[in-house]
Amino acid sequence: MLVGKTHYKTIWREGHTVKLIDQTLLPFRFSIAQYSDYRGLCMAIRNMNIRGAGAIGAAAGYAMALAFAEAQMNHKPTFVLDAKKEIESTRPTARNLFFATEKVWESGKKGAAAAFSEADRLAAENEDAARAIGEYGMALMFDGISVNTHCNAGWLGFVDWGSALAPVFMAHRRGMKVYVYVDETRPRLQGARLTAWELENEGIAHTILPDHAGAWLFRNKKVDLILTGADRIAMNGDVANKIGTFEKAIVAKAMGIPFYVAAPLSTFDPDCSHGDLIPIEHRDEGEVLRISGIKNHRLIEDITIANPRSHAINPAFDVTPASLITGLITEQGIIEPKEHLIKTLFDTPKT
Repeated sequence: MLVGKTHYKTIWREGHTVKLIDQTLLPFRFSIAQYSDYRGLCMAIRNMNIRGAGAIGAAAGYAMALAFAEAQMNHKPTFVLDAKKEIESTRPTARNLFFATEKVWESGKKGAAAAFSEADRLAAENEDAARAIGEYGMALMFDGISVNTHCNAGWLGFVDWGSALAPVFMAHRRGMKVYVYVDETRPRLQGARLTAWELENEGIAHTILPDHAGAWLFRNKKVDLILTGADRIAMNGDVANKIGTFEKAIVAKAMGIPFYVAAPLSTFDPDCSHGDLIPIEHRDEGEVLRISGIKNHRLIEDITIANPRSHAINPAFDVTPASLITGLITEQGIIEPKEHLIKTLFDTPKT
C-alpha cells in the first residue's frame, strides 16, 4: 500500500517480532505496532488493531508461530494447544483466522522455525491471492466506472492489495478513471476511516456516504458496480461480511445493480454447507454507543453519542444469501455463487 509515497504492507515479521499498521489510530495517526508474544497479537486481533479477513489470517498465523517459539521457554505441556484455542477465539466469524492457525499448527509440530516459515508463506500467499483477485476483477472495470463498497476490503484488510478494492487500485494504476462511493460502515466506521484513507493515498476520487444512502444512489443510477469482501463463504455461496452487507445486496438486487464479492479460497469454508451455520460475532455495545475522533489534532476517545441509559446490540456480521450475489471474484477467476462451481475451485491445481 502507499502511505504518502512509501510502500508498506499491513503486517510483516522481523525475526521473532511481528509488526503491523495500527488500524485503530487511522486516519488520524499512522503508527506501527509490534508484538513479540502471541497474547499481545491476540489482543491486537480482538481489539481490531488489525482487522480484515486476509490480515486477520496473517496475524493469526504469526500468533501461532510466536506461541511455538514461546513454548520452548514454557514447560507447560498444553501451552501451544491452549494458545491455539485462544487465537481461534479472538474473531470467531473470520474463516481465514482458522485456516492460518491450523496450517501453522501443523507445521509447528516440526519446531518454531517451521511455524514461522509457514506463517511467512501464508502471508505471501495472501498477498499473491489479492493481486490475482485484482487481475480477474479487472474484467468488471471500465473507464469512468462508479463503484460502491461496504466496510474495508482494501490494502489494510489483506497483507497488501486487498480483495474488493484490488480491481479498483489496478484500474486506477492502469489509467482508468474510477470513482468510489464509500459506505461509512457503522459502528467502527471502517469505510469512512480506512477505505477513504487508502483511496486518498492512492489518489482515487471518492465520496463517503451514510450506510443507508445506497438505495438513493442506486435509484438515481449513480453506481455501476458494488464490490465487497467477505469474512467467510459457505459452500453454497452464502457470504458472511460486515453487518449491513445483506441489506445492501437486497437493494442492489431490486435496483438491478451487479453485486460482486471478492475473496481468496482461504475464506471459503469446506465444512460449512450454508450460511445459517456461520457463527456471527457479537461485539461490545460500547462500539455502537460511543465513538472516537479528533479535535485540534488531539485524539478524543469514548464520546457518548446515544442516550446514556439505553443499550445496543452489535452483531459484527450478517449473511448474504447466494441468490443476491452476482458473482464471486477469487484468485482462480470469477464464478457464480453456486455449490458445484465453488467445489471446482478446490479441485483445480494452483498455477
